[in-house]
Amino acid sequence: MSTTKKTTPASQAKPVTAPDILAMKGGEKICCMTAYDYPSALIADQAGVDLVLVGDSLAMVVLGRPDTLSVTVDEMVHHTKAAAQGVKRALLVGDMPFMSFATVDRALETAHRLMGEGGARAVKLEGGRPVVPQITALTEAGVPVMAHVGLTPQHVAKFGGFKAQGKSAEATRVLIEDAQAVEDAGAFCVVLEAIPVEAAQLITEAVNIPTIGIGAGNVTDGQVLVYHDALGLFDRFTPKFVRRFAELGEASRQAVEMYCAEVRKTTFPGDKNTFYMPEAELAQVRKIKVKPKKK
Repeated sequence: MSTTKKTTPASQAKPVTAPDILAMKGGEKICCMTAYDYPSALIADQAGVDLVLVGDSLAMVVLGRPDTLSVTVDEMVHHTKAAAQGVKRALLVGDMPFMSFATVDRALETAHRLMGEGGARAVKLEGGRPVVPQITALTEAGVPVMAHVGLTPQHVAKFGGFKAQGKSAEATRVLIEDAQAVEDAGAFCVVLEAIPVEAAQLITEAVNIPTIGIGAGNVTDGQVLVYHDALGLFDRFTPKFVRRFAELGEASRQAVEMYCAEVRKTTFPGDKNTFYMPEAELAQVRKIKVKPKKK
C-alpha cells in the first residue's frame, strides 16, 4: 500500500493569504521562493510553495547587475506582473526597490503599482524601526506587508558589502527590537537574512509573527531561497546559506552544446521537426522557375 502523500494541484487549492501565513507561526514550516517570471513562478507554485517573492534581487540574478540598488519600480512591476500569471495558490509578494518607500507617500504609491498593475497580493520592504511609519501606513491602507531585517541588501553601501549581521549581543538586541517594531506596525511576517542561528532563535521567540530565514539556520518559522540558486542557474557566487538542489545551469549548457552540434551536422531539424508539402502541390512547385539573384 502506497504511503505517498497526495497533494492538491495549485490550480485547485485555496489561495494562500497573509492571515494564513500569520497562522502558520510555530507550526508547519513556511516555504517561500524568490522567482522573477512566469515559468519560475509557475513551477514554484505547482511545487507547493506558500509564498512567491518577486525580489529586487532580480537586478543581480536576472539583469546581471552588481547589486540591487539600481532596479526600478517599473522593472519590479513588469516582473511581478509576469510572475502573477503563473501563481494560482501561493501568496505573491512584490518587493519594493531601493528608495521607492523613502517616504510614506512613496511607499503607498509603490505598493499601489505593485498590487494594482503587477498583481501582487502583498509587498515586502527592507528595514526595521526606521520604516515603521511606512509599514503602519501600508497596513492601515489594507496592504499586507512582509518586513525584512538583518542583512538588508539595499543597505549594502552602508554595511560595506554583503556581510552577516547580528554577530554581537548588542547587534542581536537591535535586531530583536527591529523585529518587534515591524510586528507592532502590522507586518504579517519578517525575513531574517544572514544572521547567526542563535540570534534567529531569539528573534523567532520574541515575535508573534512568522520569521522567514535565509542564512538564519533552521530555527525560523520558514525559509526563502532564490529559484536560480536552488536550481544552479546563477553562478557568479554562491552564498554560504545556499544549497543547490539541482545543477540545471550545467545541464542547460550541455543541452545548448548538443543543439549547436546537431545544427552543424544537419541532424537537427530532422523529419519529425520538418513540414512537407502535399505531393499534388509539390508537383506544381517543381514547375516554378527561380531566377538566381544577381550579386
